[in-house]
Order: sequence, then C-alpha cells, then structure tokens
Amino acid sequence: MSFTGKYELQSQENFEPFMKALGVPDDQIQKGKDIKSISEIVQDGKKFKITVTTGSKVLQNEFTIGEECEVEMVMGEKVKAIVQLEGNNRLVANLKGLKSVTELNGDTITNTMTMGDLTYKRISKRI
Repeated sequence: MSFTGKYELQSQENFEPFMKALGVPDDQIQKGKDIKSISEIVQDGKKFKITVTTGSKVLQNEFTIGEECEVEMVMGEKVKAIVQLEGNNRLVANLKGLKSVTELNGDTITNTMTMGDLTYKRISKRI
C-alpha cells in the first residue's frame, strides 16, 4: 500500500495538553489548534519524504524504513529515530520518549503520538 499523497487534517484529539507537555508556548498552541494542516507524503520503496505545512510553518522529514535518521520535532529539535513499517500500512517510530504510529486505511491517515500516559491523535483525509 502506498502512502504517497496529500492529506488534510480533519480532526484532532488532545492537541493542547500534548503540545503543552512538549513545551510549545501557549500563544503558538492557540494559533495552531484551528489550522488545518496539509501533509504531503512521497514514498519511493522504503524511502519516505514527509512535508507538513501548518499555516506558514513547514516541517519536512526524510527517512528510510529500518535505518537511523534525524527527525525534526515540532519545536525544531532534531532527534535520532528509526522508523519501522508494520504490515503494509503502519509506520512506527520512537523519538525521545515519544511513540508515533501513522496508519493508512484507504484515504484516511491516523497519526497517534503517545508520551507517557498522554495521547494525541490526528486524523487526515486524502485530498
């Protein structure tokens, strides 16, 4: 199953408490909570390029399944991670105490991030 495509954020759960836990300033949280971000994924075999545009902020990461890479976090911090593919539709990464699971079902991508007992969920649809 190919992840390639553009996806628009439809809904999110626990955005504010999760961003606070990551250390995002309150003014940025308020600005970011209502913006419908666009995620663009380009998959070429095991290589991925993911670009997330939220208003004027653009976050871009590239990785190869099973190989260590550097991932830029929401606050701009770069951390080492290894992204694994589970089945043919789940990308799983552990980044500095945070677990990220991105699952593709048809035209819907669900991204769930867990840190301790706090979970943040984003649901995006292909556009």
